[in-house]
Amino acid sequence: MRRNPPVSDHTRVLETFTRNGPSEILYTFTVEDPSIYTQVWRAEMAFRPAPGRLFEYACHEGNYGLPDIMAAARRMEAAAKSGVGR
Repeated sequence: MRRNPPVSDHTRVLETFTRNGPSEILYTFTVEDPSIYTQVWRAEMAFRPAPGRLFEYACHEGNYGLPDIMAAARRMEAAAKSGVGR
């Protein structure tokens, strides 16, 4: 199970995005909270272009239910063809 790091009302997070070149953006964040942590901590990650096309996750999130949606539609079509429910 993934857990988020603890935070409090005193937590301060600073995020920066820095373009390091035509094909890289460096994302960094710094977390500061003297009530929880003994020192400031920092993380970073480089973003680079992915090969191929990208699709927004929200556009595909319903696809998990798609097999059931399609199966229900096929049952409704079959019922309409057979005259059930008329």
